[in-house]
Amino acid sequence: MNLFRLVCRHKTTLAIGVISLFAVVLLYLAKCTSETGSSPYRFQPHSEMRPPHQEAQAKVLTAFLVVLITTGPKYTERRSIIRSTWLVKHDSDVLCMFVVGTEGLPPEDLQNLSSENARHHDLLLLPDLKDSYENLTLKLLHMYSWLDQNVDFKFVLKADDDTFARLDFIKEELRSKEPKRLYWGFFSGRGRVKSVGKWKESTWALCDYYLPYALGGGYILSSDLVHYVRINAAYLKVWQSEDVSLGAWLAPVDLRRIHDPRFDTEYKSRGCNNKYIVTHKQSLEDMLEKHQTLLKDGRLCKEEVKLRLSYVYDWNVPPSQCCQRKDGIP
Repeated sequence: MNLFRLVCRHKTTLAIGVISLFAVVLLYLAKCTSETGSSPYRFQPHSEMRPPHQEAQAKVLTAFLVVLITTGPKYTERRSIIRSTWLVKHDSDVLCMFVVGTEGLPPEDLQNLSSENARHHDLLLLPDLKDSYENLTLKLLHMYSWLDQNVDFKFVLKADDDTFARLDFIKEELRSKEPKRLYWGFFSGRGRVKSVGKWKESTWALCDYYLPYALGGGYILSSDLVHYVRINAAYLKVWQSEDVSLGAWLAPVDLRRIHDPRFDTEYKSRGCNNKYIVTHKQSLEDMLEKHQTLLKDGRLCKEEVKLRLSYVYDWNVPPSQCCQRKDGIP
């Protein structure tokens, strides 16, 4: 009887072991199938963000400066003008990408984007993002996540498709800057929270002013801040404005905020000044004229024009008093 019980016990143990081994094999095969069947880039939802010590993805691209230009699926003419004017070509130090969300696009638009990318190889297509004004902050998270995962870089210039930039000057100045904790652009600190209209922030509850942020027509971040944003994405509040959101995300970070009046990046241009290195709200004709003037005369403006006064941000006073416009500033 004891021998019989011993044999039964061994058979039971063996059966459990076989079942456990089979389960482990199934889990392993499922994991392998899901990994090999995934696309080259899929944005991880907030709930799936992994801590940095679990990441070991090799980066396939290298650049000193990355330029990410947010654009819409149908804005082919804007992209074409930028390619033929200020965008740097054949510079191994600079990687330029136009960022477009493609989720929900009709087949014709997808085919057009695919053909455009086959010609120029400069589109960053985000398959998990519907491209819309309401999704601009999510678009920022998507593109910075892609950048941090796939590119070994020092700095990134975020720009819009109505921005004109002097990449030669920007790259030259960045050579002398420490590639850490840099947030460089034209800052605002006295912006009252919008309660109506296009820029309405219905979930902003921090204070009656936005926290200081660089205006999004063009600003520069060092790579470590992009990494910081990506690995903390699961904890970041998404507000309507992507510029306001970034300023709030970086508010508690020990970094260098450099306010530079040469960034003409407000909601409308302050005019044309030969010192400008980033100019926002440019029409196609404006871009062509600036490019032709640079080629012909070596300066940005056919004629310098001041439409609005500028300011130097005063970091020694409360943000509501930061930005007093004065004459004599570019």
